[in-house]
Amino acid sequence: MTELVPGLAGVVAVETEIAEPDQEGGELRYRGVNIEDLVGHVPFEQVWGLLVDDSFEPGLPAAYCELEQRTGHYIGDLQTALASLGGRWDLGQFIDIDDDQAKEDLRRLSAAALSIVAQSARGADAPPVPEEKVLEGKTAAERFLLAWRGEVNEQDARAIDTYWICTAEHGLNASTFTARIVASTGADAAAALSSAVGALSGPLHGGAPARVLPMLDAVAESGDAEKWVAEALARGERIMGFGHRIYRAEDPRSRLLKRVAKELGSPRVAVAEELEQVAHEAIAKKSPSHSWTNVEYWSAVVLDVAGIPPALAPAMFACSRTAGWSAHILEQKRLGVLFRPSARYVGPGTRTLQGV
Repeated sequence: MTELVPGLAGVVAVETEIAEPDQEGGELRYRGVNIEDLVGHVPFEQVWGLLVDDSFEPGLPAAYCELEQRTGHYIGDLQTALASLGGRWDLGQFIDIDDDQAKEDLRRLSAAALSIVAQSARGADAPPVPEEKVLEGKTAAERFLLAWRGEVNEQDARAIDTYWICTAEHGLNASTFTARIVASTGADAAAALSSAVGALSGPLHGGAPARVLPMLDAVAESGDAEKWVAEALARGERIMGFGHRIYRAEDPRSRLLKRVAKELGSPRVAVAEELEQVAHEAIAKKSPSHSWTNVEYWSAVVLDVAGIPPALAPAMFACSRTAGWSAHILEQKRLGVLFRPSARYVGPGTRTLQGV
């Protein structure tokens, strides 16, 4: 293929058995299972198993991994810690280990990631919660809350578990593609996962929930959602949490998260629904296919129920996406093909030193 496709949009780079976003039917299926059948019935740690092993068991283990340095930069703490675990645990490179060992390495690292983010969220000044107390949690979400706050609230655990399941996997996005590229070089699991976290740190991928709550607050303060939307669009601003590259109608994850936000009694539901309707109508006049809310819109509301500060949202996304990343990394290892796209040179022609 010699045609230039900026950003590789629409270019099929891999075949996958992991997840199927149904853009026309408004569903998202993990290895054939609709996510609406998973939320509230299967905890995230077993959904991780479904995506990676095609089996709920063994899933993610109950684990505690001490975060040696807490900087307050949550996504940075996670990326640094994951990268360092490759050396601390003496992980083998994919080119030298079998699939079972690679899967075990990814399982340990993914469990560690949840523990690392929870400790980072706890802050540099608060003493860490003892490991034995953290491991009293019955689910990954409960253990996250224990490592973060030292206590469990059932509603908060449900909010986190729901969010993690809804955002566990969604195809070949920027971070997943990055993870597969690194895995294709034969690097170790820590390198592949930490590189994915780095790709996730930018605001255009996974960072929108952190920007949705301030937007909802601004709308609530204005008291006039229609006027707020009109003025924002007139200034050329992007209304966060709307539109998706895949779904041409409602994002099924958004629908599910909205329902759970209502069930959990979020005080932000009223203003979120009002803005959703007004913005949908306004955006549809110019771009009907990008006028629906995406997963990040209602994710912000659900995470807010659990008291997740906006700045922590990208790291929470990374926790959930360890499932999809791990599944894709294993798929890439089995494929055994190095990614090596081409670049078309468009710079200066041949010239002498005097021409520089």
